[in-house]
Amino acid sequence: MAAINVGIISFAHGHVGMYCNQMKGWDDVRLVAAWDDDPERGRKNAENFGMEYSPHLEDLLGRKDIDAVIVASETNKHPELTVAAAQAGKQILLQKPMALSLEGCDAIVEAVDRAGVTLQMAFQMRCDPVNQKMKQLIDAGELGKIGTLRRRHCLNLLFNETFLTGPSRWHIDPVLNMGMFMDDAVHAADFLFWLLGEPVSVMAEIDNVLTTCAPDDTGMAIYRFRGGAFGLLYNASVTLAAEITTEIYGDQGALQHYFGDGVATPFAPEGAAPLKLFRRGGPPKWEEISLPIPKSHGERIAAVPRPWIDMLKAGGTPECDARAGRVSTAMCLGAYESARTGRRVALG
Repeated sequence: MAAINVGIISFAHGHVGMYCNQMKGWDDVRLVAAWDDDPERGRKNAENFGMEYSPHLEDLLGRKDIDAVIVASETNKHPELTVAAAQAGKQILLQKPMALSLEGCDAIVEAVDRAGVTLQMAFQMRCDPVNQKMKQLIDAGELGKIGTLRRRHCLNLLFNETFLTGPSRWHIDPVLNMGMFMDDAVHAADFLFWLLGEPVSVMAEIDNVLTTCAPDDTGMAIYRFRGGAFGLLYNASVTLAAEITTEIYGDQGALQHYFGDGVATPFAPEGAAPLKLFRRGGPPKWEEISLPIPKSHGERIAAVPRPWIDMLKAGGTPECDARAGRVSTAMCLGAYESARTGRRVALG
């Protein structure tokens, strides 16, 4: 099959630069052109990746030599830009979160369905081999019926002056991105959905507990799933360091996961095993599962485009499509509503 010709719709989200750094060296991808509503940002990045820059979105989307686009704008612009890309017949990789409202998500779902194009959400947790192993163990019944899954999802971004004052500062704008729980906990929300299915309710607290520079810096949410399981999501952007990132408890086994996020990875000792499994009825000890731990969080992020390109070449189905992207957005919006009202919020 000929190379997939890719266009970029906005370089606002820093992850898209990591995607382009990967793809520019691949024989089966050609980075063609880019648009950005910030001309300086657009021209600089397009030049860096050997792409043409256009100040007009309609010109980019009208090009016949572009098969697929990556939408990496500020979050509040996702619905408008993604709908336009779908209407132009382009295959889409969309940054997270999908949108800042369920109405925005629904507009995207409808446009993708109507146009008959594919949309893949850019959730790097689904591309991590350790996370994939956890899902494999759950799906194979190795843990039996799951009772509780706890995810500790940590960042230190709000202690980073460069993040607060540099090009990424739009992430802390309540209009452009709502809040840090929406921005980052959406990864963990999708992770819970991926492993346990769709939740039915949420109770949450979200607030600023250590800073005042963003709409929120810490959130805790308890989700209940159709099978009865609890999902506990802890997300903070003010965590200097962390280790245990995931615990899963079932009636036939328990699984612990270490070194699974940005502030945990640097502490992984040489040769450390990222997973420990305890089996009911087996020897009374933890069984270490050795898998390669990414050297950095950037390595995890850079893993996103390869499965997307492979899916497009094979004419396959997205790992996380538009409807799945809506679920994680609903999970975060429900958590905000619960924190605001002090009540359990029904989902779905």
